[in-house]
Amino acid sequence: MTGQRPTPDFDPATASSPAESHALYRRLRHECPVARSDAHGGFWALTRYADVAAAAGDSTTFISSVRAVVPSDPRGLRRPPLNYDAPAHTPYRRALDRTLQRARLTRLEPALRAHAGRELAPLLERGGGDIAQEYGARFPAWVTTEWLNLEPEVAPVLAETAATWVRAWRALDRDVVNETSERMYGIARDLVRDRRRAPRPVEQDPASSLLAERPGGEPLDEEHIVGALRQSLVVGMVAPPILLGSICAHLSDDQDLQRRLRADPALLPAAVEEFLRLHTPYRGFARTAAHDVRLHGRTIRPGEPVTLVYASANRDESVFPDPDRFVLDRPNIAAHLAFGRGRHACAGMPLARMALRVALGELLTSTTRFHVDGPIEGARMPEIGCVSVPLRIESAR
Repeated sequence: MTGQRPTPDFDPATASSPAESHALYRRLRHECPVARSDAHGGFWALTRYADVAAAAGDSTTFISSVRAVVPSDPRGLRRPPLNYDAPAHTPYRRALDRTLQRARLTRLEPALRAHAGRELAPLLERGGGDIAQEYGARFPAWVTTEWLNLEPEVAPVLAETAATWVRAWRALDRDVVNETSERMYGIARDLVRDRRRAPRPVEQDPASSLLAERPGGEPLDEEHIVGALRQSLVVGMVAPPILLGSICAHLSDDQDLQRRLRADPALLPAAVEEFLRLHTPYRGFARTAAHDVRLHGRTIRPGEPVTLVYASANRDESVFPDPDRFVLDRPNIAAHLAFGRGRHACAGMPLARMALRVALGELLTSTTRFHVDGPIEGARMPEIGCVSVPLRIESAR
């Protein structure tokens, strides 16, 4: 009947572990590649690589200015650049990209290595701990602190505040989301105030770079700059704990690979790419249909949210043979979608790659062996992977 919603094809809540989630998406890829769920207010899920890649690259049909993730922030706020469509998002993206060039990242790497060693030390001394919620949550705060040129005392505050915000956001706890978000807005406003008073070179400082933008000859709105920096404070804090937790759980099961990577650090860059493909932490990044879209016999209506299930696309066997297996130097690994594609591909991907390589390298160098030592907690929508991974660690120090 016209106007009636289709019968739901799946419920993401029925899959409580990463393995169950991947099994669900494998079924959908084969049986129902454009799937409907009634969860979180109702949304569509694209699960095949070709469809996800095409939608991510078509920012006219699949827009970002309505919903960028499912479930979304319970307050419905929109911040640039993630929640803006072109051309409005372009100056924000240009300003951030300017600060993520290879020369600057090379200069940041020694400081990040020092931070990684310091944050890992307590786990080494205790002989273990939750690698995702401790090391995996604290080290990324230093990555963000160094990139934004924040004062060192901000890093531990950011780590705790962002972790609390993420937990509340997943639970749709509006009060805690508001409280923690305002703390991060405070950090962003202080940063803008300081850079107006004492700007830094635009290639080395995101706040200064945003303040220097002049689209159409006019500066960006200050509150939108604050919003972009507030978004920057948290985007780099969501995925790293899950990625590192999932990688460590994988290496616990594959001790031969763990030993091989420890013995030959030159393998780490290629290993990181395959880990990114295999353990992509997102299943809920979303767009909204701008007009009717007919795909695989289903019709997506204007205004309906569509999740681009990158985690499913990266295990599509039609693109990545033997997709559930780790394959070092996979011939087409550059095709993975862990960072998205198109205008809204992750701006921080070069920094994220380096940070993950540094974090994993420090862990391997500082240990002789590690293995899971307790129950693993799986992520809920919009992520997929391991949010809590207790490890027993044998230190090399």
